[in-house]
Amino acid sequence: MSILSIQNVKAILSSQAGFAATLVRVPVGLILAAHGSQKLFGWMGGYGLEGTGQWMASVGFEPGYLMALMAGSAEFFGGLALVLGLLTRPAALVLAFMLAMAMTLHVGNGLFMSNNGYEYALTLLVVSLALLIQGGGKFSVDQLIAAKINHNA
Repeated sequence: MSILSIQNVKAILSSQAGFAATLVRVPVGLILAAHGSQKLFGWMGGYGLEGTGQWMASVGFEPGYLMALMAGSAEFFGGLALVLGLLTRPAALVLAFMLAMAMTLHVGNGLFMSNNGYEYALTLLVVSLALLIQGGGKFSVDQLIAAKINHNA
């Protein structure tokens, strides 16, 4: 049996969540995509891959350039996926892992952002886990694809 059977694809894409998932997905996806664009492209005051890679290497994520590419891609493309509600669960899984790794950098500073703590990463991690569990919701590309699969089945 194939891992990507029609039943498995339907399970990944289908969601019983309503409009609330959209209210969470879109702004969080935009925020994550913006952060990713800073890492990947140097947009919005970011340092791009080279600068972000140097920083990542300095805090122990080696090789820095590759880690910057992976983190930036997870944020940018995962964020865009959340905005659209496209492959929401896989995107949320990747983002949750990336955010857990980000938390390791801040956990020693305590909870609050004012002390460079982990509250921001924790909040986004929890949102990602919620979307992983509930899916993209009623107003998502995932739901459109799932409906099309159900119609053709």
